[in-house]
Amino acid sequence: MSDSKLGQTAADIASMIRVNQAGEYGAAQIYKGQLAVMGDDAPHSSAIHHMAEQEQRHLDTFDKMIAERGVRPTALQPFWKLAGYALGATTAAMGPRAAMACTAAVETEIDRHYQEQLDALESEDDPELTRIIAEFREEELEHKETAIAMGAEDAPGYPALSAAIRLGCRFAIGLSKRV
Repeated sequence: MSDSKLGQTAADIASMIRVNQAGEYGAAQIYKGQLAVMGDDAPHSSAIHHMAEQEQRHLDTFDKMIAERGVRPTALQPFWKLAGYALGATTAAMGPRAAMACTAAVETEIDRHYQEQLDALESEDDPELTRIIAEFREEELEHKETAIAMGAEDAPGYPALSAAIRLGCRFAIGLSKRV
């Protein structure tokens, strides 16, 4: 892919794919951790299963894109596996509303991140990546809306919990773009 006037370099596009794959991997781990603690019969388990299935589809798509485009995945994947699972398990242990608060916080940052990527891709001729990001962004927004409808904002300490998770997401995004 060549540079364009306002566009991204091939390295920038690779960075987008790398960070998106890492993020979807982390999200899949969060839901695994939540379901391991909550089980299948807890409040919100069916919603979490549905979101987890979508995140797995997102991950599979970016895994395929990494392979097809020869993009180096993040070297931090083992850390994101542990961190994502721990975040999911911890918030689930705090209760169903805290698990939903985690989802709302993560999806708030993913929405912002994906919108930034879509803005950057406006000058690019990469319809596949643009379409995938736009589609996945809509599903992530659905996850956020579901989480809020299921009491995310009623979780104990919601403002602090949400702020901490969002900060962690921004840190993970920044790091995964490069490493």
